[in-house]
Amino acid sequence: MTGQTQLRQRARALTPEELADIPWMSRLTPPERARAEASLMVAEAQPGDYICRIGRPATYWFGLVDGLLKMSNDDRLGPLITFTGIAPGGWFGEGTVLKRESYRYNVLALRKSRVAGLSTETFHWLLDHSIGFNRFIMQQLNERLGQFIAAREIDRITDPDVRVARSVANLFHPGLFPGVGQVLRITQQELAYLVGLSRQRVNEALSTLQHAGLIAVEYGGLRVLDLGALRSFAVGLSAR
Repeated sequence: MTGQTQLRQRARALTPEELADIPWMSRLTPPERARAEASLMVAEAQPGDYICRIGRPATYWFGLVDGLLKMSNDDRLGPLITFTGIAPGGWFGEGTVLKRESYRYNVLALRKSRVAGLSTETFHWLLDHSIGFNRFIMQQLNERLGQFIAAREIDRITDPDVRVARSVANLFHPGLFPGVGQVLRITQQELAYLVGLSRQRVNEALSTLQHAGLIAVEYGGLRVLDLGALRSFAVGLSAR
């Protein structure tokens, strides 16, 4: 039994509190919101569960309510490449749903995570009827393009401090991951999975960033003290 099948079997309706945290719901008219609420479901994913898997048809547009996910390639065809981490508040897979294609990437739960899903039928209905929803999707696609351009740049960076700084800044992206706030619940091992470095080297990089006054390493997570300065730090280092 696949993780996706188990997720569907564990699915339930969202609570009012969970619905209030969905960033695009406030852009809908009352009839559009009612349609969306009737379609939305949420389920608990266990560590190692696949939310999306290469070759599977897209049947839902997904959003992360709580937890941490990793988007990556098919490691059977070569080295594992992590495209991005997905933090709370982030919705993903809209390009695949738009084109009604099968997934070309895997999305894996790194820890216990609550994942919401909107059916593809309702997704396309909202595209046909909701100006507010269309604007959100356009903004999402634009931000996603910038995210993946940045990810390609990170792959070419050899300075570990820069890789970690840029990856942390990406996880605090206010447009793509509005549910993070100032503190991201992530372990150093989880960050190592996302960055592609050893846990020890990630720890050294975090110490450097903390010493520079950009982040605070807290129990079970990271607090960004100045997101703009963190981004400038990474750009400045990479230009050396």
